[in-house]
Amino acid sequence: MQVYLVGGAVRDQMLGRPVTERDWVVVGATPAEMQQLGFRAVGREFPVFLHPDSDEEYALARLERKTAPGYRGFVTEYSPAVTLEQDLQRRDLTINAMARSDTDALIDPYGGRADLEARRLRHVSPAFSEDPVRVLRVARFVARFAALGFEVAPETRALMRRMVDQGEVAALVPERVWREMERALGETTPEQFFDTLAECGALTVVLPELQWSEPQREALRAATRLSNDASVRFAALLGGNPINAIETLCDRLRMPGRFSELATLCARLQEGMARAAQLDAAGLLELLEAGDALRRPERFERLLLSCEARGTPPQALSLLRAAAEASSRVTLDPERMQALAGPAIAAALRAARIRQLAGLPQVQSVRRRS
Repeated sequence: MQVYLVGGAVRDQMLGRPVTERDWVVVGATPAEMQQLGFRAVGREFPVFLHPDSDEEYALARLERKTAPGYRGFVTEYSPAVTLEQDLQRRDLTINAMARSDTDALIDPYGGRADLEARRLRHVSPAFSEDPVRVLRVARFVARFAALGFEVAPETRALMRRMVDQGEVAALVPERVWREMERALGETTPEQFFDTLAECGALTVVLPELQWSEPQREALRAATRLSNDASVRFAALLGGNPINAIETLCDRLRMPGRFSELATLCARLQEGMARAAQLDAAGLLELLEAGDALRRPERFERLLLSCEARGTPPQALSLLRAAAEASSRVTLDPERMQALAGPAIAAALRAARIRQLAGLPQVQSVRRRS
């Protein structure tokens, strides 16, 4: 039995990047032997085990054989006879197909180190075309590493285009598209994910509702500078799209509510927020209520960041933050509340908030101008 550190951990070590996750390949072992050593089996489609102490993943060396279209159309073969080189050959990119032995020796059968030095994302073998998820993964790696100078190798770009032309990418299921897209939104240059998919023709296949253009690209870049939150970046990206297209995309990809709610709010309210400095106290409160600013202040702050990325003026953003803070401080006297009932309480509270907002200097200047 031989154990090797593989994949992203080796790559990131060589790039001098933090290693956040380590994966291992075990050559020459059987599932029974792994369990006898205390490893816990967790893999459903192929043998993957968790280390009894570290909980890191250890997978038996394996081969994959294409049997049907799509990313699920594979048969996995594993046995003690499968070599490390055979296991590495099934991986997507050469920079992810390197390993280190227990003596820290580098095993690099497919030129990963040379491609790291050349800042090149190149597929390991023609088997790359058998799994359409790899198109998304390459785009995500561009989003992660473009700032370091990495580019997709011309032959890999050509292969990705052929995969789109042959309909392989159309077999991707929505959940997998969203998983890769969400991870890409958290990368250093997320706009490169969409650029890469557009260049190979995959963007209109996997994200047909998205209107990818220079304004969307710039909004995403601005959101990336403002926030590390992927939902803020997503909302800024989609803010210029029709609301029905946003809802269709979110439903089809089964996105979490954190993303879909913020994106639709941004699209619906960004024009009103841009004009916030022109509103009177009642109009300003209506805008806060539409954004649910008082009940969900954390989401409202994310909404403001998304709108800022889409060009909402600084004075409007400053007023909205001040108005939300002022409104949140308003309360009714307990004796007065006892004298009121039901809708009357809500009306009194709303009137008190309007009076509070009317005292803000920005709102007073609006009243003077009118």
